[in-house]
Amino acid sequence: MDVLLIGGSNNMMNAMIDKFNKEGHCVFLLTGREERHLFYKHVFERYNYTYENEIVKDIFRSVNPDLTVFMGAYDTNFDWGSAREEIVRYTTGLMNILSAYSAVKKGRFVYFSSQEVYGFHNGKNVSEAEPVSPRGFKAMALVQGEEMCSNYRKAQGLDMMVLRFDYVYGIPGRGQREDNPCFRMCMEALRTNCISVNDRHAFSMLYLKDAIELAYKALTEPTPKECCYHISSMEEINELQLAQMICRRMAGKIQVINNTVGDNFRLVLDGRKYKEEYGQKIFTDYETGVAKVAQYMEGHRNFFVGSENTEGKGYTKLTHHIWTIIRKLVPFIENIIFFIPFFMLNNRAVGSQYFNKLDFYLLYVLLFAVVHGQRQAVFSGILATAGYFFRQMYERTGFDILLDYNTYVWVAQLFIVGMVVGYMKDQLRDIQDENKKEVRYLKRKMDDIADINDSNVQMKQNFEMQVINQRNSLGKIYELTSSLENYAPEQVLFSAAKVLSELMDSKSVAVYVVANEDYARLFSATSQEARELGSSIKYSAMEALCGELKEHRVYINKDMQKDFPLMAAGVYEQEKMKFILMLWDIPWRRMTLAEANRFTVICALIKDAIVRAERYLEALKSHRYVEGTDILNEDAFEILVKSFLDANLQGLTECELLSVSVKGKDWKNVSEKLKTVIRRTDYLGFRKNGELQILLPNTDKDGAESVRKRLINAGIFAGEQVV
Repeated sequence: MDVLLIGGSNNMMNAMIDKFNKEGHCVFLLTGREERHLFYKHVFERYNYTYENEIVKDIFRSVNPDLTVFMGAYDTNFDWGSAREEIVRYTTGLMNILSAYSAVKKGRFVYFSSQEVYGFHNGKNVSEAEPVSPRGFKAMALVQGEEMCSNYRKAQGLDMMVLRFDYVYGIPGRGQREDNPCFRMCMEALRTNCISVNDRHAFSMLYLKDAIELAYKALTEPTPKECCYHISSMEEINELQLAQMICRRMAGKIQVINNTVGDNFRLVLDGRKYKEEYGQKIFTDYETGVAKVAQYMEGHRNFFVGSENTEGKGYTKLTHHIWTIIRKLVPFIENIIFFIPFFMLNNRAVGSQYFNKLDFYLLYVLLFAVVHGQRQAVFSGILATAGYFFRQMYERTGFDILLDYNTYVWVAQLFIVGMVVGYMKDQLRDIQDENKKEVRYLKRKMDDIADINDSNVQMKQNFEMQVINQRNSLGKIYELTSSLENYAPEQVLFSAAKVLSELMDSKSVAVYVVANEDYARLFSATSQEARELGSSIKYSAMEALCGELKEHRVYINKDMQKDFPLMAAGVYEQEKMKFILMLWDIPWRRMTLAEANRFTVICALIKDAIVRAERYLEALKSHRYVEGTDILNEDAFEILVKSFLDANLQGLTECELLSVSVKGKDWKNVSEKLKTVIRRTDYLGFRKNGELQILLPNTDKDGAESVRKRLINAGIFAGEQVV
């Protein structure tokens, strides 16, 4: 297979080349720059042209690749330090590449993106379906690139794929800079012997070789099911844990400074879709990968920190001082070397008809004053004066030279001109340095302003949503109350889950029925995610949640704790909690007081509908149950079973039916005996055929089988059939 790789030189590009070469593919490379000094192994043909060049179309026609990979987020041809300028060059270059690819219309085009397209944190792993929310110009450029690929794919039916990677880390090249938490922390440790962390920042990383192996499967799959995949280890780690790993692997004492501030920030890509289709095995865990990076960077400290390293030890510190001295001596050595040809030229010019009036020493001093400034101008002036005296002593004595006022005029002229020009050069250099510092400062301020603007835009959108919701809330509340009143009493809780899901814009809602002061049992749920806690929970052990519910407040999972809903509220009747309503998938930016108040109002309306339904059922109790028992009669039980089966079809609950055979017709004794075996949330009743059955809410076939065994052990025959 002919593979065209597009991107600048870095570790990821080198790893891609090696992987394709090992698999027997022919690799072509478009470097994106006109520099020719870089050398690549195992590349069949290299093209040193920029992405905007018209020759890119000819390259595609010539190579006619079966697979084209654009490095995108990992392309080193773009300096995102000046992102405002680069975003235009990035989109222009990508557009030219896509135009060339669409003209050939052969093979697959793959665009490498990253987790940066999700600028705001999420409590759950971020799936491919989650809408992007870029922060910063680089992230916006990556999103624009994804959208351009998507538009080409839809408009022209091209085979295009987007791969989003979590943080990719690995052993960096000597002196190279990378953008991942592991590299940044190692650099900080090398520079300052300490690492600043915020343990509320959590993320996921993937070792370079693992990332390439996983990407290769998707790149070479003939018929992929999706056009976008997340490639992630899905193994969460926070800054504190990562810093501790680095400290264990670096020699010397590295101090970890915990500067934990702000809200939780968690960004982990959800790679389940990729894993289900291709399978996934991570060969390098965090301990192994971080150890390799930390040990390599410490062993090659000078290549990464150079003159920035002020805390080096032993030979490293000595080497640093030696190189510093050498760098400072270079201009003086250069000055001495250049003095020799000027000295010879001056000697040749003496007595020459054409060059006798030309002062080579003055040119020499001016040259170094212009290039190096005042210090080298003075040094070159001293050397020129020494050369002048040495040449004059060929014909005169040193005493005569000292008494000649022309000597002092010439020396004064030499030093005045040299020092003035050198001073102007130094001033110009200082002004340029100040301008550069100011530009860097202003760029940082611009980045801060951009971040603040992103935050303000997000807040504005939140407020707009609140205004929209407030404006629509009356109609929605009316719809809620009307719809619940139209349902049968047995269907109210199922319908409440659906309506709550619609009103709170949450696809994962769970309704738990409180059994006692410790336990609650799942009644209905709108998704598998909402069933994470299981069919029965000991809510009293969930201290943070239980404490808020007992105070009649909405629980908000501000710490993003695992196995906890993002929001929850209790439904009370006469100071007794009867139900717990849970939301599992609302965005973190909606976990606000306004949303909590909205949730409270909805819970109150649901409570009213439920209470009305319960009072209605209580009033009809004598007509619904066999006298003196907890066994529902045929009509009531049929309605109840139908409600549960309908809810089961809608995915709101699971339920099973067990047929029961008992001796005798003393239903009161039968009811008492069955109550000791079944759960409080199970229902007993007669079907139309007169058969006694047990309805088991939120129970699968395995659970029904365990109930059947309990009935048999209690001396009650339970039929084999599980409906």
